[in-house]
Amino acid sequence: MSVNTQDMEIVHRVLRRESRLLVELVAAVAPGDTARAKVIADHFRVYRLGLHNHHEGEDELLWPPLLSRVDLEADIVLRMQAQHERIAATLTRLDAAVPAWEATAGADGRDTLVAALVEHRAVLLEHLDEEEATLLPLAAKHITEQEWASLGDHLVNNTPKLTLLTLFGAVLEDADPAERAIVLSGLPAPVRVIWHVIGRPRYARHIRRVRG
Repeated sequence: MSVNTQDMEIVHRVLRRESRLLVELVAAVAPGDTARAKVIADHFRVYRLGLHNHHEGEDELLWPPLLSRVDLEADIVLRMQAQHERIAATLTRLDAAVPAWEATAGADGRDTLVAALVEHRAVLLEHLDEEEATLLPLAAKHITEQEWASLGDHLVNNTPKLTLLTLFGAVLEDADPAERAIVLSGLPAPVRVIWHVIGRPRYARHIRRVRG
């Protein structure tokens, strides 16, 4: 049993990039600019849904089979679970800070949100780094290809289709040709057509609006 877990590292790259950019984008919003605040807040909600569904898939579909098959390495899985809980706690704080700032785009609310985003990113990066170093090699040895594929299926089935196109664009944005081939090969041919015809230009418009 040896699963290729590279697609997880591609997703993690997106989370690292977007969590960094959210800090920068919020910090750059001028006090009182509620129109701009709404654009960034909406982008945060896309990021938040993608991260939530990604972690929920691991919680439901990856940790249980791993815990049933490992012994001495169980502490790695339990540590990943605990880190998910810490990340969820930072998201709860963001769920309060984002709409509070979005409503008025006030300077105080902006600064509070930036601090919460910085805290969230620090906790997230610690988790992503350790997951890649310790958990992914474990998954490669103990998880079947079907089980691994179910993680992607969970994300697809629990994400609105237009939001899914945005998330797919985010994944492909910094991918090199080999990584793009890995991502695209997992899609049925009709979905690849939808991506090229609708998804790619839609994502380009979204990024222009968000990043200015």
